[in-house]
Amino acid sequence: MAAATEDTAVDSSARPGARAHVKFVRMSASKVRLVLNLIRGKSIAEALEILDFSERLAAQEVRKALVSAVANAEHNEDIPAEELYVSACFSDKGPSLSRFRPRARGRAGRIEKQTCHITVEVSRYTDDEISQRSTRSELKEKNRSTRRNQSKSAGGDRAKRVAKSKAATDEVAEEATAEAADAPDAAAADGEEE
Repeated sequence: MAAATEDTAVDSSARPGARAHVKFVRMSASKVRLVLNLIRGKSIAEALEILDFSERLAAQEVRKALVSAVANAEHNEDIPAEELYVSACFSDKGPSLSRFRPRARGRAGRIEKQTCHITVEVSRYTDDEISQRSTRSELKEKNRSTRRNQSKSAGGDRAKRVAKSKAATDEVAEEATAEAADAPDAAAADGEEE
């Protein structure tokens, strides 16, 4: 039995990361699990974004646990937050607080105020995953810059088209004014002939 304990200790130390616990949260574990399911397996940046925009109250408590786990990894293990992801997160039932409410005929109805314990564990990506993520982000940035350049060049083309259109409109207007100026002279010449 001692050998099995040593093996699990070696496995957990081989996988760099950290964990954080938030205990005695005044919320049921099932409500917290709905939020935890949203962030499991996500990178830290994605998980924080999901929690910031979540409308559930449990998201605030889960965010505290996640930020604490990231701080533990940065301080204790010297792992930057960009290389971390949420490897495990779970919520366990805590002790229930018993309260009573008056009911009919002098009786008392029992109310259970539930609590839970939240655990969030973050781990470091492997070196291959880190290199893949960095190349993916570089490609995204490259695509963004090419889109910007294309939109600028398209804008330049549009400016040329607008200038050409205005020049054509000006030419038509000049011809119309020239014809209008010639028209009274022609009418006067016709009147003299009669």
